[in-house]
Amino acid sequence: MMEDILRHFCLAGELRTAQSWGNGHINRTYRVVCAGGEYILQKINTQVFTDVEALMRNIHLVTTHLRARAADPREVLALVPTREGKAYYAAPDGGMWRVYDFVRGSKCLERADPVSFARSGQAFGRFQALLNDFPVEELRETIPNFHHTPKRLEALKAAARQDSMGRRKEVERELDFACAREDFTHTLLKAEQAGALRRRVTHNDTKLNNVLFDAKSDEALCVIDLDTVMPGFAVNDFGDSIRFGANTAAEDEPDAAKAGLDMALYEAYLRGFLRGCGDILPQSEQALLPVGAKMMTLECGMRFLTDYLQGDPYFATHRPGQNLDRCRTQFALVADMERKWEAMLAAGKR
Repeated sequence: MMEDILRHFCLAGELRTAQSWGNGHINRTYRVVCAGGEYILQKINTQVFTDVEALMRNIHLVTTHLRARAADPREVLALVPTREGKAYYAAPDGGMWRVYDFVRGSKCLERADPVSFARSGQAFGRFQALLNDFPVEELRETIPNFHHTPKRLEALKAAARQDSMGRRKEVERELDFACAREDFTHTLLKAEQAGALRRRVTHNDTKLNNVLFDAKSDEALCVIDLDTVMPGFAVNDFGDSIRFGANTAAEDEPDAAKAGLDMALYEAYLRGFLRGCGDILPQSEQALLPVGAKMMTLECGMRFLTDYLQGDPYFATHRPGQNLDRCRTQFALVADMERKWEAMLAAGKR
């Protein structure tokens, strides 16, 4: 099966090994070693990404733009074309596959210290800066309303009303937590309407493990996982990094009491992100960075809870209740951000 898929791509030499790779929630990923090169093979999750043509067009446009500005080829993901010159292969069984060059001499981190977190922030900030002149209207929404937080709340309410798995009775406290912050979910959309935010080319999944680091120098090297690159808010890209990387607990920690905001990591990332952005963010957007951090944490918690209520169809789980644990750690982090709100605001004024 694997050989049948790979023979459709322009690879260097015969297949030697192929093994599962990484810990992504959405796509199936393999590291492939051939006689003359190494690659990443992915089966695209078409339940999540229903328009693969638009998805791959976005990735091609963005990587082409970035490559023209890169000093090192390893700084940008490189798609390997099919033998017909396409960016992906549509298998007869409906599977959609793509291949990237493997980024040699790189490593991925799951937990950060202030130095590595600041470097990841600089990488995502630089990603924003390098794409600042890209015509955002050229990109399509691969997942419509992906970071439309009020609609995420509406989806959660609908899942709770339907209660298809009979799980609502377990999560009334979490539902109340989300609904109590309904007014807050509109904050960024109102800021856009007021002219304080503008749509940019955004990554929309800025977790620490979506930055590759140079294995020797430990410097941030390459931003990966470009499936959700589309129009969005830079403050949400900032926020998604914070909610994943500056939490004192793992995303799926069963004891939500361990979750909280590490202010040292928050401030380190903020410095790195702003350094990477350079002068592209006006003060009106910089002032909303803490809002982006809270918004993305709340939204992600709602998404985990919605998935749990629906039987875990979206986020991969490896044990019962994992998505509920994920939700609870996010909501605990939101609560801690609210306790530390003045410190978060003050960090942006230094």
